[in-house]
Amino acid sequence: MKVILSIAGSDSSGGAGIQADIKTAEAFGVFSATAITVLTAQNTTGVRSIEPVSVKFLHDQIDMIFEDLPIHAIKIGMLFSEEIIDSLKPFLVKTKIPVVLDPVFLSKAGASLLKDGAIKAMKELFPYVALLTPNQHEAKALFGDPLNVKTPCPVLVKHFTTEIESHDTLFYPDGKTRTFVTPKLETKNLHGSGCSFSTAIAANLALGNSLEKSIGKAKAFIYQAIYHAPNLGHGPGPLGHKSGGLHAR
Repeated sequence: MKVILSIAGSDSSGGAGIQADIKTAEAFGVFSATAITVLTAQNTTGVRSIEPVSVKFLHDQIDMIFEDLPIHAIKIGMLFSEEIIDSLKPFLVKTKIPVVLDPVFLSKAGASLLKDGAIKAMKELFPYVALLTPNQHEAKALFGDPLNVKTPCPVLVKHFTTEIESHDTLFYPDGKTRTFVTPKLETKNLHGSGCSFSTAIAANLALGNSLEKSIGKAKAFIYQAIYHAPNLGHGPGPLGHKSGGLHAR
């Protein structure tokens, strides 16, 4: 069985973060180990409080996982602070495992999930990842122009939309691009969609699929998971991971 490691935050409402990552990996028949970066008290309407773990505890988790489990891909989500980000750089420099980095800045309810000053530190990780998955607002904060992305790693900019379609554009370091298209869904139920998408890509990389095939399968999964969302909560609700999984493999 293939195994991924999710290095991310915990969502008390169960819709995003490591909770979404575990459900997404299982949809593809992949096991997910986790290393928690922060604990969040949140629901679909907002985030009340954030408690980061110590750097030592984070790396104790990572070390224990690698001592026991065969890791085939890594997904990195919410990192929150410059201290946590800086601590991961030596690990990423050494690893030969494909890493998908989802630069989480804001929750779907609009709460800030990254401390001031941490963006510069995050950019130091880019040379060591297989894929970066910002949405267009995160891409603008990182690169200035989400339509003109230049980095040492491939970047998938999510959520360019027309009246009828949703476009995600993959930018390669050599300037080549590819766009992935699905029908646009009119819904508020997008809580955890970014987490789930990046994890779906990591799961497919763990299964041995190419980067573009992994993105395509992940996008098809997310479309179905959003379409079958259970409509829970008073804000942006969680996805229907189980229903999305019926179309995942």
